[in-house]
Amino acid sequence: MELSKLAMLASHGGACRRPRRRVAGMTLVEVLMALLIVGLVFGSIIQGYIISGKMTEWSGYSLAAQSMGVQVLEQVRSATWDPTLNKCEVTNMPMLGSSLQYSTGSVWTNYSGYVTNIMDVPWHGNGYVVVTNFINFRVVSFASNTNVQLIMARIDTVWPFNDWGKYQARVYTNTVSTYLAPDNPDSSTLGR
Repeated sequence: MELSKLAMLASHGGACRRPRRRVAGMTLVEVLMALLIVGLVFGSIIQGYIISGKMTEWSGYSLAAQSMGVQVLEQVRSATWDPTLNKCEVTNMPMLGSSLQYSTGSVWTNYSGYVTNIMDVPWHGNGYVVVTNFINFRVVSFASNTNVQLIMARIDTVWPFNDWGKYQARVYTNTVSTYLAPDNPDSSTLGR
């Protein structure tokens, strides 16, 4: 038997030919489609990270603007207002473009203005963000009892955000409001 193998090898040039098997492989079209799918998946993941980063930055700006509005609101709440003594420190806030409206005599009904400040967000160079707080005070009286008065304080904090990939900044507004009761340490003047 070995002799027949040797004879076979000699007759075929020393190499034994076996039948060829088809090797399974990928065509060029299949490779390109796989690369396209992988590129789309990774591109979507990277785009998700970019959008997530921009939303995080926007949330930081919004929180800083809200903090600026609350800061002004705390200044308003710490002011003294006693109508029985005709004392109102609310109108003494340092505001730009302020206007004081009177209804009758020396009783004011509306006081508004604005203040600007630098927002408390990380910045570099001269790229700081200026925030504007529009402040409005309005005296609220009740028709059933004119001795009861409240001041409604509303602070609108306007701030720009320029990182949505556009050339022009969008302007956003955060609003904080509260009611203030008079500071009345003398209980004998209540209900007059």
